[in-house]
Amino acid sequence: MTPLSFLRQIANDTPINPKKSTNFYPKTLSGWVLKRQNIMKSSRPTNLPLRPGESIDAFMDGRLSLIQSKDGYRFSIDAVLLAEFVTIKQGDVIVDLGTGCGVIPLILLLTKWVGYAFGLEIQEELASQAARNVHLNGFDDQMGIVLGDIKNPPIPAESADVVICNPPYRQIKSGRINPDPRRAIARHEIMAGIDDILVATRSILRKRGRFALIYSSTRLADILARMRRFGLEAKKLQIIYPDLNSGAKLVLVEAILGGRPGLKIGPPIIGQGDWENQGFN
Repeated sequence: MTPLSFLRQIANDTPINPKKSTNFYPKTLSGWVLKRQNIMKSSRPTNLPLRPGESIDAFMDGRLSLIQSKDGYRFSIDAVLLAEFVTIKQGDVIVDLGTGCGVIPLILLLTKWVGYAFGLEIQEELASQAARNVHLNGFDDQMGIVLGDIKNPPIPAESADVVICNPPYRQIKSGRINPDPRRAIARHEIMAGIDDILVATRSILRKRGRFALIYSSTRLADILARMRRFGLEAKKLQIIYPDLNSGAKLVLVEAILGGRPGLKIGPPIIGQGDWENQGFN
């Protein structure tokens, strides 16, 4: 069995939550498969079950629809900028560590020639939303979601061309931890730290594979040093500024496993960049 076949088997055979009767199995809605091109809003599934406190929101001029929590964790512009930044080659197999509602791989499937996308998520609520978002946007045959832990990812070694991660930026002892556990896990290194992410990435990536993440600019020196210790050489970097009169807030970094030294720094991104009027927060 090839690594890609194994990824698909995991996504098809692993329930989002085996202990509850309200599961959303990747197989359940497998008949709702649409073509990658010509994804029409009228032809998408309209009877997907919503849990209490969820809504369906449209983005990218209606090309992307997402189930999200109304008052829980909702994705931000960080995820969108990361999707635009990462280098994708035609046919790439990508793995998104901590996929949330699945927004990053879904944007990539809509905008780039991804071969297959796999989303790993530890929170059952978000994994369920991601699985339903795959069906909602018609990518059943190109993307799978599984509930799992970055510290022990159910993904075969050297199976991905690209690993993506929008990790929590804040260390446990820095700042107030949000009382909402969903938001807390997204913002603080509660479930996984940066070293856990790098260990998983090194295992999952093929040689010369690419790793892309968005991170706090105040921890840039730390992330570059840690990447190099894991054999990930930073090759591309962009810095994000809230506006022209403010200091840097975030940084986008792409590294190559086993790459040679040589870092290219791209032009700065101001605010939301090219996504300013696309309905992202």
